[in-house]
Amino acid sequence: FFHFYAGICSALKLTVPSHTIHGIEGQPLHLSVDYNFNATASEIQIIWLFERSQSNPKYLLGSVNQRVVPDLEYQHKFTLIPPNASLRINPLHLSDEGNYIVKVNVRGNGTTTASQKIQVAVDVPVSKPTVQTEPSSGVVEYVGNITLKCTVDRGTRVAYQWMKNGKHLHAGPNYTFS
Repeated sequence: FFHFYAGICSALKLTVPSHTIHGIEGQPLHLSVDYNFNATASEIQIIWLFERSQSNPKYLLGSVNQRVVPDLEYQHKFTLIPPNASLRINPLHLSDEGNYIVKVNVRGNGTTTASQKIQVAVDVPVSKPTVQTEPSSGVVEYVGNITLKCTVDRGTRVAYQWMKNGKHLHAGPNYTFS
């Protein structure tokens, strides 16, 4: 029984990116999916679903033999890219971060099915930083301290690094970071 099952499974191969795909907010994102099978098919069905953590998967679109049936709610945002099963998301929003599930059904001599999950992370470009000084004059005579405060309005996964004359500053007797 096991060999029979494995043989059926190997008839359909679904290839998706194995790592998290990073897209930029407001830009299009292409999820590349390829499939092949070693049998003659009378029908090929492709289904795309989206799931965020702690929520049920949502149907985005599907196709049978290249005829696409979108969910009307999302029809202007998601596009199937034939002849393979790739999906285009345009434009990308922060709410689009999560898992995309692609399922391919091939009907020939029996029905063969395969599904894969693609993880998508949405990045927001970092806005230009602003730096404030305290005291605001920025002038410190001899013994006083000066505080430099750097902020950005937008951006995901922001990391700050202070430099002086092109060299990284590290915490020590003269510099403290918070």
